[in-house]
Amino acid sequence: MIVPPTLAAAPVDPLPQSDPKYFTAKSPTLETVNSYLTHLWGYEDSTLWRVMGILPTKADGVSEVIAFVLDNSKPDAKVQRAVFYVLPDGKYAIGVGSGLTNFGENPYAALRDLLKVRANGPARGSASKDLLLVEFADLQCPYCAKSQDTIDQIVKDFPGARVVFQQLPLVDIHPSAFKAAAYGVCAQKQSDEAFFKYATGVFDTQGGLTPTTDDTVLKAAAKRAGLDADAIAACADAQATKDVVNADIKLGDEVGIMQTPTLSINGRLVPLGIDYETLKKIIVFQAKLDGVATGAAADILTPKPKLSTLPK
Repeated sequence: MIVPPTLAAAPVDPLPQSDPKYFTAKSPTLETVNSYLTHLWGYEDSTLWRVMGILPTKADGVSEVIAFVLDNSKPDAKVQRAVFYVLPDGKYAIGVGSGLTNFGENPYAALRDLLKVRANGPARGSASKDLLLVEFADLQCPYCAKSQDTIDQIVKDFPGARVVFQQLPLVDIHPSAFKAAAYGVCAQKQSDEAFFKYATGVFDTQGGLTPTTDDTVLKAAAKRAGLDADAIAACADAQATKDVVNADIKLGDEVGIMQTPTLSINGRLVPLGIDYETLKKIIVFQAKLDGVATGAAADILTPKPKLSTLPK
């Protein structure tokens, strides 16, 4: 007897269908919105969504976008409703509860290009800026100290990435951060390697940083890095060095960094407090979107199959 082949059942669409009558705004297009959401959510294989409406609002040129979202990895997950508003210039969106974000088919491109030019901190990894990871960090920030193991692992796992340490002293809450950054500028003038040795020394002893002891702590870190501590201190006190630190602070403000440590992955800002497996997913996914190599091992680069195709 011939047994007919078993045909796989078509996957059940877990999301409601959209209705064309709810797509009445002149812009943005559905394609632009889906590209934006792909950048935002597409790194997670189990996240499914469907745009349910793009509607005009009473505010001239502002459009309301409604999407249904589902975490398909959880059998009891409920469909969630996400709403955001696209501003008239089409460059920004305001999410309910998430504030202002870059918007567009490639929402992170402008920031990526900006950091390629202006993120000039000490770097490790590739000389190429095709995959540019920029860590915004404060040398007096305890969370930044803890994140360095994560950054070290990123450097190992993604040899195709250029990983930059961009200083961002949070002077309002860390009184010795500016001076620590100034010492760091002078250490970097010797070499990137000298800076990272100095930074490690500061992170290891940052508990001793106070306005009355910071010179002693910072000189000791410079000395352990093999630097002339007195020369580094004199350099740090120069106005030209302070101007560099102020420029770094200005860059952080322009980028919109709200906390340290924050990692820019080709322009996508991610807090370094997330778990490492998720962080790796985002790096691989963003590199894929941008068409650049990570240099990672094949098993890291192989994406998991999606549970279903992205909803239309």
